[in-house]
Amino acid sequence: MRILVTGVDGQVARSLSERAATAGHLVQTLGRPQLDLSENPDRIDSVIKATAPDAIVSAAAYTAVDQAEQEPELAFAVNARGAGAVARAAASLNVPLVHLSTDYVFDGRKPEPYEETDQTNPMGAYGASKLAGEHEVLSEHPNSAILRTAWVYSPFGKNFVKTMLRLAADRDEISVVADQIGNPTSALDIADGVFTVVSNLAEGDDPARRGIFHMTAHGEGSWADFAKAIFGASAAMAGPVARVRPIGTADYPTPARRPANSRLDSSRIAAVHNVRLPNWQTSLNTVVHRLLGGDAVPDLKAQH
Repeated sequence: MRILVTGVDGQVARSLSERAATAGHLVQTLGRPQLDLSENPDRIDSVIKATAPDAIVSAAAYTAVDQAEQEPELAFAVNARGAGAVARAAASLNVPLVHLSTDYVFDGRKPEPYEETDQTNPMGAYGASKLAGEHEVLSEHPNSAILRTAWVYSPFGKNFVKTMLRLAADRDEISVVADQIGNPTSALDIADGVFTVVSNLAEGDDPARRGIFHMTAHGEGSWADFAKAIFGASAAMAGPVARVRPIGTADYPTPARRPANSRLDSSRIAAVHNVRLPNWQTSLNTVVHRLLGGDAVPDLKAQH
């Protein structure tokens, strides 16, 4: 299957490119300047149609959570209007669409993991823009699946794992928030799940396979737990290690509020699409091994 992926440098886009051959698909990534989701929707439509794909994965997004508080118009242009334009193009081409979304559509006040039917209530511009994008996609293209994920990391780009390893190279102790919990999820595992959902959408018109799904790794932890696991995996490879000092969210203020509970219940996608992502600690070991043992080391050191 020829799959168009919006975005080039993002963690999921790069993971989809890497996993494509194993999944038996041909992936074409398309991003700026050729495809700019903040541009006129007609331009987005024409660029996408020119690629004539068999399916589309809408992975490109404005993801600067804190910066979105200062430039909400751009966040909405990309994450809402741009996502809608991609969905319209997919509908016009009559091809299935998978759209990536986020845990930030929730306020994090629920004590249990969030289900797809729970009330959304984003606390900032980023989450609000992604929720608006979900509405755009569902209204523009019925043959679509929205996959909400969370706490994404990978061997690519900027992410929490790479930040912790970089900081540990210069510090003996790192303060990490311990009162926010979620499901750390490898973008490589997300890519595998996306390919399964794309194939399922292409196989038939079962309405149960469409709509909103949560897709995160098995298991949960706080950011402090995540950091400790990173250093445990790093220590096994004689990599950088630091002590983790747990702190509260109030001790690390940010322009955008984060959900205290980002856990997503992924049982629906397991039942409907047979997608079950691995335990996050197992996948974390794989990513840390790659970061410390191969070509990603220079990229890691380049992060500032």
